[in-house]
Amino acid sequence: MIRVVLTDIEGTTSSISFVHEVLFPYATEHMAEFVRDNAADNPAVREQLDAVARQSGQPPEDVDKLVDVLLSWIREDRKETSLKALQGMLWEQGYQKGAFKGHVYPDAAEYLTHWHDRGLRLYVYSSGSVKAQKLIFGFSEFGDLTPYFSGYFDTRMGAKKESASYQNILDELGVEPATVLFLSDVEAELEAAEAVGIRTAWLVREGELPKTNRPVMRDFAEVDELLKAR
Repeated sequence: MIRVVLTDIEGTTSSISFVHEVLFPYATEHMAEFVRDNAADNPAVREQLDAVARQSGQPPEDVDKLVDVLLSWIREDRKETSLKALQGMLWEQGYQKGAFKGHVYPDAAEYLTHWHDRGLRLYVYSSGSVKAQKLIFGFSEFGDLTPYFSGYFDTRMGAKKESASYQNILDELGVEPATVLFLSDVEAELEAAEAVGIRTAWLVREGELPKTNRPVMRDFAEVDELLKAR
């Protein structure tokens, strides 16, 4: 019986276009100013910049070069934890200023609420930082959805296409893999989760449905039917 729903964000609960057409451009436009304003006096920002320096080989005191690295990582859509952390801090400012609201599909908002009320434990696993995850749901078009989630996982658990990451999540949750349903729009992520015994559902919101033996869903209403059957 499924007791835990673990969900991806991009392409699953929220549109890919929101991330790539709203969040990433905002980060690109404001990253340099944000880093320069906070590098000296904000310990959380300094910690991440030091991590960027170690990863890139740039001098930690050269803020301009670190900004160049961050902007190149954004263009490459790199999954660096330090970049994701800084983006999360920057996006928080954008959400608080009302520059945008977090996009969540209406069916996702509806059924996350229903599943929580039915006693399912809901978790997020995304390559975006935990801060960024909380922001997209906390400042969503449907209000604050964070009370429905029991926890959040990011790349500190490992890469999303590696099975060890899902074992790390299981260890953290302390549950049997067969009681967990993972929702994602990326087949390689589903395969990684299945390798450790987690059940999966493939969210394909647009285009042709793939030929596969795993459950394929158009939206969360169809996922709900799967949950009822299990």
